[in-house]
Amino acid sequence: MGGPRRLPRRVYERELLRLQEQLMVLQEWVRTEGARVAVVFEGRDAAGKGSTIKRVTEYLNPRVARIVALPAPSDRERTQWYFQRYVEHLPAAGEIVLFDRSWYNRAGVERVMGFCTGQEYRRFLHQCPIFERMLVEDGILLRKYWFSVSDAEQERRFRSRLDDPMRRWKLSPMDVESISRWEEYSRAKDEMFVHTDIPEAPWYVVESDDKRRARINMISHLLSTIPYREVERPRLQLPDRPPSKGYERPPRDEQTYVPDHAATLVR
Repeated sequence: MGGPRRLPRRVYERELLRLQEQLMVLQEWVRTEGARVAVVFEGRDAAGKGSTIKRVTEYLNPRVARIVALPAPSDRERTQWYFQRYVEHLPAAGEIVLFDRSWYNRAGVERVMGFCTGQEYRRFLHQCPIFERMLVEDGILLRKYWFSVSDAEQERRFRSRLDDPMRRWKLSPMDVESISRWEEYSRAKDEMFVHTDIPEAPWYVVESDDKRRARINMISHLLSTIPYREVERPRLQLPDRPPSKGYERPPRDEQTYVPDHAATLVR
């Protein structure tokens, strides 16, 4: 049996807009109350994390909500405490931080691809719950989402990226490798959950074979877990434009303008 049928576009777009309006309310509450929100997005390659993050942040103020997607660690960072480079990206008061992958790289790709030692991996499983309890105890609202996609749907998305020049950059050799290591990644994920699915910071699984449902379900759940409220904002009013004091704009030929490419489209 297959999963639920794809959410109709009209239903999806209507509900997405409603949820995005609520995200705006959440944002203002976070800014006003000085709350700190950290949201971790993890899951299989091509599971829909990036597209969901895009919908979450579409209308948010980038000074309040920012995305953290760190590259591979530098030689210096490899010698630091593993969590150190993530700490500096944690939210300060009035901020929402969305981690497009996170410290859980060590429990996933690093574990499966052999980029860390067995000792480093075991140390991570021991320290991660301690680290996250410290964040929660300090008042950070930490939410962790695992995007789950079937092997057939993942492969379909990979193949679609091969044929799409606008999305081909999303497909890396590491993604291709994940197909042949499907079961290894599954076992790594299961072991990760055993050690890090803790009451203070539980994992929430998002079924993502239907990206529309995944986005709606994830955003709706995030909003339901944070006790935000509508904050009254000061009403702004545009002033009357003052009379001219004799300013004259410089001649156009004294400045360099961008060519009117748009005009060529309607000739």
